[in-house]
Amino acid sequence: MTINLQKGQRIDLTKGKADLSRIMVGLGWDPAGKTGFFRSAPNVDCDASVIMLQNDRFSDKKDLVYFGNKNSKDGSVAHSGDNLTGDGDGDDEVIMVDLKNVPAQYNKLVFVVNIYDCVRRKQDFGMIKNAYIRVVNPQTKEEIIRYNLSDNYSGQTTLITGEIYRHNDEWKFAAVGTGTTDPGLSEICNRYM
Repeated sequence: MTINLQKGQRIDLTKGKADLSRIMVGLGWDPAGKTGFFRSAPNVDCDASVIMLQNDRFSDKKDLVYFGNKNSKDGSVAHSGDNLTGDGDGDDEVIMVDLKNVPAQYNKLVFVVNIYDCVRRKQDFGMIKNAYIRVVNPQTKEEIIRYNLSDNYSGQTTLITGEIYRHNDEWKFAAVGTGTTDPGLSEICNRYM
């Protein structure tokens, strides 16, 4: 049974679920539609990424998993690859996380979506609809958590969608849903330095 979260809500992800050692994090979005008479919306290239934090800090570019670095240095986080348009149903980009093998020094995984080359292309999240982040048990295919990003993100170019973080010996999920005007991954990573 899926638990639908609202912005700011937190939930235990692994407590009482000893068999949940791997998760699939799916991120999805759709183009907002037509922009004028007989014209379709421009392609907006959104990119999902994971920032791996040590003591809530980003310290090494190898701790960033995205289309250009598909695997964390320890192999616990893996990115499916780049979707250039967001067209079609279902998840646009998928990130697999092996929770039991995330090294102990990492206390938080931050999931972000940014618009590639947003400044030059003059694009923002007002051109996107139906954005979400979800967590799925890949063994059973059961959707555990879904957070629909339904706020008005016009003018925003990066979304901090959610976080998976350690609390004692368990993993929890936080629905963040914060938009920023950071033009790229370097700038969003700088927020955690």
